[in-house]
Amino acid sequence: MEKSRIAVLLVLATGLAGCGETALLNVSDGTGPSPRLPAPNKTLLPTVNIAPAIGWRDGAYPTAASGTRVVAFAEGLDHPRWLYVLPNGDVLVAETNAPPRPEENKGIRNWVQAKVMKKAGAGVPSANRITLLRDADHDGVAEMRLPFIEGLNSPFGMTLVGKDFYVADTDRLLRFHYEPGAMQIKAQGAKVVDLPGGELNHHWTKNVVASRDGKKLYVTVGSNSNAGENGLDKEQGRAAIWEVDPSTRQKRLFASGLRNPNGLAWEPNSGALWTAVNERDEIGSDLVPDYITSVKDGGFYGWPYSYYGQHVDERVKPQDPAKVAQAIVPDYAVGPHTASLGLTFAEPDALPAPFDRGAFIGQHGSWNRKPLSGYKVIFVPFDAQGKPAGKPVDLLTGFVDKDGNAMGRPVGVVNDRQGGLLVADDVGNVIWRVSKAP
Repeated sequence: MEKSRIAVLLVLATGLAGCGETALLNVSDGTGPSPRLPAPNKTLLPTVNIAPAIGWRDGAYPTAASGTRVVAFAEGLDHPRWLYVLPNGDVLVAETNAPPRPEENKGIRNWVQAKVMKKAGAGVPSANRITLLRDADHDGVAEMRLPFIEGLNSPFGMTLVGKDFYVADTDRLLRFHYEPGAMQIKAQGAKVVDLPGGELNHHWTKNVVASRDGKKLYVTVGSNSNAGENGLDKEQGRAAIWEVDPSTRQKRLFASGLRNPNGLAWEPNSGALWTAVNERDEIGSDLVPDYITSVKDGGFYGWPYSYYGQHVDERVKPQDPAKVAQAIVPDYAVGPHTASLGLTFAEPDALPAPFDRGAFIGQHGSWNRKPLSGYKVIFVPFDAQGKPAGKPVDLLTGFVDKDGNAMGRPVGVVNDRQGGLLVADDVGNVIWRVSKAP
């Protein structure tokens, strides 16, 4: 019996077959302030539907929305995941991937998951580097590239406060001294606080943003499992956003129950902190929608006990009815299994309407849904009060070819201070730049 199960898992892992479960709803049904949430559809084996990563060939490009155009800002990078733009317009990119995780080599499930991620383009070693890109002539293409900081440990989020440059490694938050215009930092960073890491470290990416006054930092930490199956003792300090005081090196839990928060951004009209969150897998192609939401201080958002508010996940044992009763309903669903990671808000007069007020979201793309979802950059319109106000609009598509292969996968999104939106593509190894069409 065990041998036959392993054989089936092998087939699934190599992408030669999959189980019969498929979506009954459209992605749009799992989108918006009130997404449709059908009954869970838990199968013996998880749905595995991978867009094999092949990269861009023969000068192929993604497709930009009407009124905009896309060019390659920088090519030939090494798994670019996250972006940050310095005050002088220099663009920093975290070339990074998961750290070694010995615990994930144990067990059939973890072995299969590693094979799935490799096929999806996430199996390369981490460059552990932040690279600086400079577009000195402002033509929308970086002509200068230098290593900015090297020797990091799966870096991801970055932010600058005065002359303090912060990097969220996978296991700690670091501070470096930055001089305006500097093209390289060689000094060692100083640890501000430790972050949950370790040998398991299931969701390894950590993001960081600063408060408007620069006095506090906010750091994301993903869960150590899909739905608590590794034991809730492995989830201490995880599935959360932490508030860090860099002056005292103290931290406190700001919000919890967020399975895998990645994108963080301040909504310009309300001033609220928003995050993009990956929800859980393996209860059907139609569940659970990923989401973007404003983040309340002290708020609990359900994981692992419930999803999208107070919908109980029966797989989680023991349950906690008191925690479920506290679970906050997210503001806006962005489709099941879309792997929505990047988040930034539009700058006035940068891109044309309807992309002039709202949120851009980089959707890395699904592995646990038939048919595929995500693999694009979408835009959610917001109103003047800082709330979502309408259906999402595609900004950048065409990342999957007619044969179902992933030529690219969007991750981080950021405004570039020159009227363009930059998109990190970690399969295509490209930074794309979207701007107004001439």
